Amino acid sequence: MTISKQFNISNSGLTESPMLFAHGYGCDQSMWNLITPHFSKDHRVVTFDFMGMGKSDSSLYKKEERQSLDSYADDIIKICQDLNLKNVIFVGHSVSTMIGVLAAIKAPQYFSKLILIAPSPCYINRPGYEGGFERAQVEQLLESISIDFLSWARAMAPMIMGRPDQPELGKELVNTFCKANPNILRDFAYATFLSDNRDDLSLVKIPTLILQCAQDIIAPEAVGRYVHNQISGSQIKFLSATGHCPHVSSPGETIDAIQTYLNQPEFL
Repeated sequence: MTISKQFNISNSGLTESPMLFAHGYGCDQSMWNLITPHFSKDHRVVTFDFMGMGKSDSSLYKKEERQSLDSYADDIIKICQDLNLKNVIFVGHSVSTMIGVLAAIKAPQYFSKLILIAPSPCYINRPGYEGGFERAQVEQLLESISIDFLSWARAMAPMIMGRPDQPELGKELVNTFCKANPNILRDFAYATFLSDNRDDLSLVKIPTLILQCAQDIIAPEAVGRYVHNQISGSQIKFLSATGHCPHVSSPGETIDAIQTYLNQPEFL
């Protein structure tokens, strides 16, 4: 099986300046549909579905190999290798931000910039660190996902989206969740919400932009500031967009923030 088929890779755009977009937990590449057309004018835009999500082929999935986010970082590197991508601008959302961080540390030769939308290196509060959740809350979340993923998705998606004025956006997220393989998502949840990649942030050596949303229940402002402080030379942009998915709820503001960053003289 080819890598392209396994991860349902899509390419658009005509140039050789690649942007690789990686979706968040339980989602698929369709979550970028309001963002990618803008960048395909000047970049080779690459989107994909992680194994078990979207239209990916999960026939090669092995639970024992998916206990941490490192295996998902290896997927990113495989995609770069297979498509012969160089100087990649990596755009990751939510858990994919740390997947991108790990990939850039493992194989920095493929990457030129990281754009991290709503990042969190650790979801659990630790001494001196505010991750947003107590350990017991995360354990309850994981139990809910394990027992009845669809009920969890229907309850949580509107809160994750954070736009009660636009309930259709929460429903869109629910529909995306419901297309995924619940068994794989259960495993992915453990790898995601029990991860701790704080020590990896200082190893990032390429230019990085952090997009921090307002009223984000998954990755609160304190977490975004922490990521910014730990990645040397990084920039942080505070969006007016509320919730955890600004590329869906506020695509115009998200595009403007990314484009402004890419238009900085040192990046041209």
